[in-house]
Amino acid sequence: MTTRYAALLRGINVGGHKKVPMAQLRTLLTGLGHSDVTTYLQSGNAAFTSASGAGEDALAEELTAAIEEHFGFRVDCLVRSGPYLRAVAEDCPFPAAGLEPKQLHVTYFSGPVAPDRFAGLDLPAFLPEEIRLGDRALYLYAPEGLGRSRLAEALSRPALTKGVTATTRNWNTVVKLVEMTRD
Repeated sequence: MTTRYAALLRGINVGGHKKVPMAQLRTLLTGLGHSDVTTYLQSGNAAFTSASGAGEDALAEELTAAIEEHFGFRVDCLVRSGPYLRAVAEDCPFPAAGLEPKQLHVTYFSGPVAPDRFAGLDLPAFLPEEIRLGDRALYLYAPEGLGRSRLAEALSRPALTKGVTATTRNWNTVVKLVEMTRD
């Protein structure tokens, strides 16, 4: 049985740091035994088919180790199945169809995140920006975009991400990952 997955690499190709060319990422994933490998943009999004039977966490660990061995630096990776990515998109608590893609973002987490992690944030002070938690995901509505979001800045504090890998994608990329991982 084969499963279609997306690999989400955190913090690559930003400001000239941690350069991971997408052609090399495709070659690396193919070398790990995966097929139908495609990439999206230069920001570390790849889709692949795997028959290994390994779970998402094992695939992410394998890719993290392979990138470190090949490129000489560590890159945190998340791997998510196509059905999971579709569920995240379908469960969006904000009216995605009525928003500009730059206004809506999803932060994917390596594991479950409890609401009490964000209890110290004065969320009403950030309005009209809002967040909602989902299954290993956080939805962020930022009307002025991520670059101008005070709430996104607050969410990136180390205390809020301690113990989990977190990587954020805008809504265009969320939708594209769903398309790329359709069976």
